[in-house]
Amino acid sequence: MRLDKYLKVSRLIKRRTVANEACDAGRVTVNGRVAKASVEVKAGDIIEIGFGNKEVKVEVLSVAETVRKDDAKELFRYL
Repeated sequence: MRLDKYLKVSRLIKRRTVANEACDAGRVTVNGRVAKASVEVKAGDIIEIGFGNKEVKVEVLSVAETVRKDDAKELFRYL
């Protein structure tokens, strides 16, 4: 699944366009590399997102096309 779509589905970032802009600005890394929005995400990947002065680091546990809001937290684990 594309990185921008995963960030939206997992509710790490609210909208896909915002996820796209974060990737374009270089604020998102996957496994230590700056990632474009089109990077394929799979279980086991480590995603780091820079939100201003705060940094969020998560591990991808599973990938799903659609997920209910309550179940979105099960797609990743905070590190």
